[in-house]
Amino acid sequence: FFYSSTMDELLKLKPLYTQVSGKDEGDTTSLLGRYVFPATIGKDEGDNNSLLGQYVFPATIVFTIAVFLLEFYLDLRQRRAYKVTKFPTELAKTVGSIDADTGKAGSSAAPTGDRSKGKNKGGEIDAHKPLLPQLQTKFTKAQAYGMDKVNFSLVSQIYGTFEAVAFLLLGFFPYCWDKSALWSESTFGWTETDHEIKVTLVFLLLTTIIGTITGLPFEIYSTFQIERKHGFNKQTAGLFITDKLKSLVLTAVIGGPFIALLLKIIKWGGEHFHLYVWAFTFVFSVFMMTIVPVVIMPMFNKYEPLKDGPLKTQIYELADKLKYPLTKLFVMDGSKRSSHSNAFMFGFGKNKRIVLFDTLLEQVHDDEILAILGHELGHWKLGHTLSNFAITQIYTGAAFYCFSLCYTSHDLYRAFGFDGEERPVPTIIALLLFFMTLWAPVDKVLSFLLTIFSRINEFGADRFSHGLGMSKKLQSGLVKISLENLGAMCPDPLYSTYHYSHPPLVERLNAMIELDKKEK
Repeated sequence: FFYSSTMDELLKLKPLYTQVSGKDEGDTTSLLGRYVFPATIGKDEGDNNSLLGQYVFPATIVFTIAVFLLEFYLDLRQRRAYKVTKFPTELAKTVGSIDADTGKAGSSAAPTGDRSKGKNKGGEIDAHKPLLPQLQTKFTKAQAYGMDKVNFSLVSQIYGTFEAVAFLLLGFFPYCWDKSALWSESTFGWTETDHEIKVTLVFLLLTTIIGTITGLPFEIYSTFQIERKHGFNKQTAGLFITDKLKSLVLTAVIGGPFIALLLKIIKWGGEHFHLYVWAFTFVFSVFMMTIVPVVIMPMFNKYEPLKDGPLKTQIYELADKLKYPLTKLFVMDGSKRSSHSNAFMFGFGKNKRIVLFDTLLEQVHDDEILAILGHELGHWKLGHTLSNFAITQIYTGAAFYCFSLCYTSHDLYRAFGFDGEERPVPTIIALLLFFMTLWAPVDKVLSFLLTIFSRINEFGADRFSHGLGMSKKLQSGLVKISLENLGAMCPDPLYSTYHYSHPPLVERLNAMIELDKKEK
């Protein structure tokens, strides 16, 4: 009885605001009016008894809460892992064997490279000491950093889920659309029937502003409290504000025309519009992959050619050996925002480029940088970059094909408050609701599978670096990067499986050590 009663109540859930309930009874031309509670909405106000119309709204809320509970549980497991005070035995054994194998254990021999004199410039790694004692010294700091991040994640998840459910129950989307339509018509004379795309851009502007305001406190706390507390944040308040403003302007300049063209294609494409949308998103993806590193990223960071020297020569020699058409080699001033390090590649055809963070140059030595680039070039040589791009395109095509199957399903839109029978359902709303509801479970499963696929590729790239004879230097380089970045040293297995696109450090090290043993 309790279960039946609960299900009945759950199925009665409807948005607080709907286009019908929000209509001013005294003015039939008004788009906005009063709020009414779901219980006051009768069958004459847009109820429908189809399975989709009956179940999709409560099912979306249940799914949102279910995902929250799963990820909250995994965060709690990871939080328990961060409470561990004993250095992981397996990691100690693994790194100890790396020290012994490279001759560092009990030795004062410095590694080769142009940053081999004592501590790294800007870093805390002593080149004359074994890695294990230094890693053990940083263990407490790494645990504290991880604990702060996971606690922050727990709080932000609670708020994020509360906001998502509240927006659904309150009828946030129909309210914002009606408000945008009313303002557009009264200010510019744009009606939702004749100027849907223009009203859509107003709607997206409104929701973006609201999203920015609600998300800003979390960004500020993460950047200026957690990251600064643990010595990573180098960003000033002025730079943070400038970055945020630049991002919003770029979103409007690039995102606005993209959305306008997307909606035009959907309306123009007819029954097979998903094929045209697929082609359009493919072209747009290639366009963005081209301009982001060349035009957009330089708006935020400074790129300078790597200075002539042994490292530059060795990188070009490695690229030539692998037939990687490297044309430019840059150093990026990542240190002006954070002391975290990275390296990446970009470009098409015969015009490839490599970017090294200046922090990476300070944290590891030349031969270790070469080994790391050997790993990254392995992704390219093994086709991982191309396969990821292909998977993304297949995913996009499948998503829009499924969207085309339910594009005209008004039951879905009525369930979320777009129940004005005489009013057209905005295409942007149809897209948003499809990806929020019917596609959300598919997306969650596929995202997890792609995470697993990414981890497999990481092992493959490690094997490629091993094949180049760089295994030992890659191992020491990964340990140093983990040490400098306070990486998780004993992650919870379930948490890392669900979240980590890269395998945990100890798993990668052990896999390479096994390869070294087989080679012997």
